[in-house]
Amino acid sequence: MARIGNTCLLIRNLIALAALLMTTGNTVGQAYIKGNAMSTLLGLPHIGIEKGVGEFSTVQFDIMGSPWKSIQGKPRQFVLAIVEYRHHFSSKHNGFYFGGHVGGTAYNLQKWNYINSDQYQKGFGLVFGGTLGYQVPINEKIMLDCFVGGGSHQGYYKGYSISTGERYDGTKNFNKRGEWFPYRAGVMVSYKLR
Repeated sequence: MARIGNTCLLIRNLIALAALLMTTGNTVGQAYIKGNAMSTLLGLPHIGIEKGVGEFSTVQFDIMGSPWKSIQGKPRQFVLAIVEYRHHFSSKHNGFYFGGHVGGTAYNLQKWNYINSDQYQKGFGLVFGGTLGYQVPINEKIMLDCFVGGGSHQGYYKGYSISTGERYDGTKNFNKRGEWFPYRAGVMVSYKLR
């Protein structure tokens, strides 16, 4: 559990440092701070910051997490932190874009393919994939960012029984698993910082 906690702390500190660096200095473009309205309504906070780095390019750092230790007796905690380069087809912060990203995860949850079982997983992983989105300026300060994305998650985890707390997988160290699936979607309400 300490390894997951340390991974979460590292991810949080890297995102905070990235946000600080993106909002300081005289670089190309404006910075937007963002919150995902869809995931927040579902109880999964998702925040980010996007900064222009070229005429048609931006970089976004975002973090999403589940604070729920348990839902119906099943563990549901996770954190997902992503760094994404975006290419905008018409202009920055307006219209269609495609992004490529890398990131990290830490989790203590029952994975999708173990639902309705007595088993859950604790671990961490790496993600890499893409995002397709569309940005709509509302006024000088506010923009909506509609997006969907996914890719590969390469996970390292230990499997436990919910009822006993004992390992069910018979592995001494970590299990390794790679999966391809959608893990990003929503509508980010974005506010221009300067």
